[in-house]
Amino acid sequence: MHSYLTQFEALIFDMDGTLIDSMPAHMEAWRLAAEQHGYPYDHDWHQAQGGVPNRQTVELINKRYQLQLEPDVVAQAKQQLWLDMEDEPVLVAETFEVFQACYGLKPMAVGTGSDRAHARDVLQQTGIMTQLDSLVTACDVQRGKPNPDTFLQAAQAMGVEPEKCVVFEDTEIGRQAAEAAGMACVMVHQGKIQWPG
Repeated sequence: MHSYLTQFEALIFDMDGTLIDSMPAHMEAWRLAAEQHGYPYDHDWHQAQGGVPNRQTVELINKRYQLQLEPDVVAQAKQQLWLDMEDEPVLVAETFEVFQACYGLKPMAVGTGSDRAHARDVLQQTGIMTQLDSLVTACDVQRGKPNPDTFLQAAQAMGVEPEKCVVFEDTEIGRQAAEAAGMACVMVHQGKIQWPG
């Protein structure tokens, strides 16, 4: 276990892009949804929205381009396009090493902007689901990231004070959510953990 982690009682992992390398497939699904629904697709902007629930992302697209897209319709289209790819989930090696090193020693949760059915499916396929103490998804909170709700609920489910939790995240929005929850945050950039200090 990395020495930085000894000060914390519990770990919370974002899923897409942090624990599971699913971002390329999600980006392609957003690109196809943009084609289908006739709005501009900006890869870098979408990448930066990682962790934001689909419906909320569509609301941000509306704001960004002054559009009137129907959030539920576009979000469902994107989700269906993503599911149709039948992308095999791949673990992010460095993050998974941390997960394995801490398994059984500290409680661990996943806090994700994905919906529950999808998150369970991905985590079951990778064998992680049974090793989690808690899973908090977009279906479990009123307000997704950058609001702190996802991470606060995960801490509560594990019975650990927020300030004794550390979050692993790959996006700025996720980092904001962790900090708003009063938690330390370790960034994972393109599969590499950026340890503080």
